[in-house]
Amino acid sequence: MAMGGSLWHRVVDGEEAKRAIEAGNAAEHLPPDRIDIEQMVITQRYDLYSDEDHEVWSILFKKRMAQLERDASNVFLNGLRVINLREDRVPDLREVNANLRPMTGWQSRGVPGYLPAKCFFAFLAQRHFPTTLSVRPKTSMDYLPEPDIIHDVFGHVPLHADPVFADFLQTYGKAALHTNDPYHTERLARLFWFTVEFGLIREDGRLKLYGSGLISSEGEGHHSLQSPDVDRRPFEMERVCNTTFEIDHYQPILYVLEDFQQLRDAMETYANRLLNEPAGKVAAGAR
Repeated sequence: MAMGGSLWHRVVDGEEAKRAIEAGNAAEHLPPDRIDIEQMVITQRYDLYSDEDHEVWSILFKKRMAQLERDASNVFLNGLRVINLREDRVPDLREVNANLRPMTGWQSRGVPGYLPAKCFFAFLAQRHFPTTLSVRPKTSMDYLPEPDIIHDVFGHVPLHADPVFADFLQTYGKAALHTNDPYHTERLARLFWFTVEFGLIREDGRLKLYGSGLISSEGEGHHSLQSPDVDRRPFEMERVCNTTFEIDHYQPILYVLEDFQQLRDAMETYANRLLNEPAGKVAAGAR
């Protein structure tokens, strides 16, 4: 997925961002060991966030927490506290990383927008999460097709403070980076979709949210737990990887973890198989 077409915002408008986009697009066709993620990272020019940006963050933070305090995974809520996200202002990645890095070694790194697939995986393989710095406009608070800092930091990063999930995500990144067999590429994309983006987990005797698409969307979050039209299936790696998905409506199929160890262990088994296959049979996937 090439960079470009992402949400415009003054924070990602400048020569540094242009160079990062060019570097990302150029790196798409490089061997995995030649991808330099630092060339795609940009500085979060925090002073350029407007009062409206902070207001949008605050409105959505409070709105989602009204459900998430009850329905989000304990692991997510613990991570939210660890990285100390504030409800009144857009997160400063320097502060986020100062809290996150000592826990798991993960860091949230600013990027202008979408990354090519191989570059995205290269970040994950090094315990770096590419984080879009834009903030959605107030007129599009409830839905935005592009990623922004609300989806990326609020939706994703709290889970990176958990050692088990952190191990899973790095292993996923390594496997996807070194796989270019279309069969495995598609399977890994489905795995990401049904876990990182739209995963459910069983905690305290009931279903809870952990996927970022459910965490960051009020409508999808409630639908996933309450709708009688959702087929909530026990997580099983082969079945997940064989399930297709569509992106333009509420998800009719979701998979339920019993704990994050189940996900980490299944990913390690899959990754070991991919990474030990003969060279040339598998090499880099797509997001």
